[in-house]
Amino acid sequence: QVQLVESGGGLVQAGGSLRLSCAASGRTFSSYVMGWFRQAPGKEREFVGIINWSGGSTYYADSVKGRFTISRDNAKNTVYLQMNSLKPEDTAVYYCAAAARWSTGQNEYMYWGQGTQVTVSS
Repeated sequence: QVQLVESGGGLVQAGGSLRLSCAASGRTFSSYVMGWFRQAPGKEREFVGIINWSGGSTYYADSVKGRFTISRDNAKNTVYLQMNSLKPEDTAVYYCAAAARWSTGQNEYMYWGQGTQVTVSS
């Protein structure tokens, strides 16, 4: 079992930055692929990015590529989402999730956090 808790969301102006954190419980955190997803009002939840177990590989949705960076610290059981050059269309609830294998598909993710709200004002 893995429990995930996101933090770091808030209100920021367009062009600003935020760093989200996702703290995981459990001693097996380092064995999981970690993904970030988001859900904007009235829209379906979508993939944002993914990082492999070691942190050596990442992949991003085109909409955030070059602006968002995922990293992880396995010693702290934490994965991060650094968001720069934020746009109003980045406004959403952001979720971290854990999967046993590399995938951008939500169905592969077994554990989910409760989400943290990010609001970007224009």
